[in-house]
Amino acid sequence: MTVVQAKKIVLYMVSVFVLYTIITSPERAADLVQVGFEGIASAATGVGDFMSELIK
Repeated sequence: MTVVQAKKIVLYMVSVFVLYTIITSPERAADLVQVGFEGIASAATGVGDFMSELIK
């Protein structure tokens, strides 16, 4: 099995899992998305604060 085939299989499995999660538990899926966006926002804020301190 090549690396490309392995990546396709993993991508397919992740896609099926995401769809299954959304279909079976939409509330939980929404919570996970919210947590993800909060994490991204927090990281962006941290980077912004760091850059601001470098400039001072």
